[in-house]
Amino acid sequence: TNLMTREEVETAYAVAIEEGSGVIVERFVPGNEHRLLVVGGRVVAVAMGETASVVGDGKSTIDELIELQINSDPRRGSTEDHPLNRVRLDSAARLELKRQGYADGSAVPPEGRTVLIQRNGNVAFDVTDRVHPSVAAHASLAARVVGLDIAGVDLVAQDISRPLAEQRGAIVEVNAGPGLLMHIKPAEGEPRPVGRAIVDHLFPSRNGVEDDGRIPVVGITGTNGKTVVAKLVARLLQLSGKHTGLACSDGLFLDRRQVEKGGRGDRASWDAGHRILMNRAVEAAVFESDSGVILSQGLPYDRCQVGVVTNFGKPDHIGDFYVEDEDRMYNVLRTQVDVVLKTGVAVLNAADARLVEMAELCDGDVIFFGLSADLPAIATHRAAGKRAVFVRDGKVVLATGNSETALTDVSAIPLTYAGRVA
Repeated sequence: TNLMTREEVETAYAVAIEEGSGVIVERFVPGNEHRLLVVGGRVVAVAMGETASVVGDGKSTIDELIELQINSDPRRGSTEDHPLNRVRLDSAARLELKRQGYADGSAVPPEGRTVLIQRNGNVAFDVTDRVHPSVAAHASLAARVVGLDIAGVDLVAQDISRPLAEQRGAIVEVNAGPGLLMHIKPAEGEPRPVGRAIVDHLFPSRNGVEDDGRIPVVGITGTNGKTVVAKLVARLLQLSGKHTGLACSDGLFLDRRQVEKGGRGDRASWDAGHRILMNRAVEAAVFESDSGVILSQGLPYDRCQVGVVTNFGKPDHIGDFYVEDEDRMYNVLRTQVDVVLKTGVAVLNAADARLVEMAELCDGDVIFFGLSADLPAIATHRAAGKRAVFVRDGKVVLATGNSETALTDVSAIPLTYAGRVA
């Protein structure tokens, strides 16, 4: 840096060409290197670099002085626990020594002579509170111009508390993958909560409620009826205005578009579910989970808002997993209830005693469903002020305690599956 003669330029070129496929010549900008972390158009942390130098004692070599005066600092090391790196004489440092009249690290500088080793060392000194507003605005604009909402902006300035124009400062680079350690664990200064800033930007709170990054997920299992229930739920979510992904035995769907057909072990699999959750356009997801898939692959999600168990029957086609009795089948199907969030709900068949038992396993609420309001589980549930769904006088009724709301006529729901009434 700061090359003044032809010889210095030629020597520097020889060093630079070894670092890559090309060499860029830029205007020299005096000052220290700074890294400004921009998140969502706002500068949230700033770190400054340091020069590294030693002072001669008239008897020690430059190599020895580096070890005694620089690398002896306990903050220096090679792991992430150390905010500063150890200094070594690389090609750039050796060039800097030659410009000061020293051949290499074996030279012995006179007593009291300061020898510059590195012009720009670790950027690990927090100066966030000193940044001039106009400098922060320049960094934010630079990130926005290149299309980044999270960026590390490198600039050189003599005094970060003054506007760049006053000191011929300049932005030299914008990084798409900035490091965070310099801000989390600076060598000097206050650690900055940059991780919190990034999370808050990616998952902003809405109406004062913090976004946990989850989309509505509905998981459906049981012995029979899973596919038709999954397709119906997915359709209702679509009608509510959400882009909905569905993985079921009939295939993989994005809204009403079938992306893949069923078969090949169907698409109600972990892989299909994972692909839906990786799709950023999906705003809600519905998954059919066959007992065999639960045993062999597991669920494609960690928790769900709604877990549905349609019914409970004898184990079928899962003998390879030694599930041959009702107790073991119960342990398979309960998986769907175990993953319901505290803010979610398990939807269980009130006509099946084994599914009624599962209600106590749910972290969230429980809704029982059945053909009759007289089912013991529904009656007991309503007496406790809880919700239930049943059929009365040809209508689907949603009840919360003693309050009842008729949702629709059963005849208005022409559900068919493979040509038969579901």
